[in-house]
Amino acid sequence: MPTTTSEDTGQEPVGTPPNAGAAFFDVDNTMMRGASLFHVARKMYQRRAFRMRDVAGFAWKQLKFRLRGENLNDVHSIRESALAFATGIAVSDVETLGDEVYDEMIASRIWPGTRALASQHIMAGRKVWLVTGTPIEVARVIADRLGLTGALGTVGEITDGYYTGQLVGDFLHGPAKADAIVALAASEGLDLADCWAYSDSYNDIPLLTAVGHPVAINPDSRLRQHAKARHWPVYDFRSGRRAATLGLRTATGAGVVYGIWRSLDKFRNR
Repeated sequence: MPTTTSEDTGQEPVGTPPNAGAAFFDVDNTMMRGASLFHVARKMYQRRAFRMRDVAGFAWKQLKFRLRGENLNDVHSIRESALAFATGIAVSDVETLGDEVYDEMIASRIWPGTRALASQHIMAGRKVWLVTGTPIEVARVIADRLGLTGALGTVGEITDGYYTGQLVGDFLHGPAKADAIVALAASEGLDLADCWAYSDSYNDIPLLTAVGHPVAINPDSRLRQHAKARHWPVYDFRSGRRAATLGLRTATGAGVVYGIWRSLDKFRNR
């Protein structure tokens, strides 16, 4: 079992009331290994919506993402390609596709440690939301399968039950994620100072700084440096490393230890 080093002195009062704050989790490389949109593209290729060379391009970007972290140019390139190919696709098909993508490609890639953290927030009476650039239809499936409260994702414009290839609002990435949780907090009556946010990417600094409890998970090099300079908790489930523990009473229990152990076990097997 891995050792635990704590650099976070914040403690949560015993007997936290239900719905005290919320937790917001990024998806790609935070809740799951790799990029969810890549797997959506794979499934669409199986449905003959993409050409092989298109999927090959997505696969190359997926490999770079897993090795080096998120790159804005690649993210926007995939987004533009996905929007173009989604034009004229029925919403009902994408909703069905979301279930298939989760069962066949995403379920086995969920990080046990991150899932344990989300579960501990649920047990503490908090609402837990995914915040991701992935299409909202797929994001909702992931949230539902994980037993979370809900999801904030990229919303495609729909006319007569079909996607037009345009977006409703912004692509949910970077500053748009922060804007989304600010709006959600206002509608839900949440105090963001009492909320948590989790991400792997330096591009999600706006999301992380919008809450009182930012946490880096599987961080890219820039986010790791940023988090270390500000003494943010850092978890790295990719190799079993753990740079700091979360200042959350329930998250330091058996659930997180089990999650880390599972991550280590999978890493050893690979």
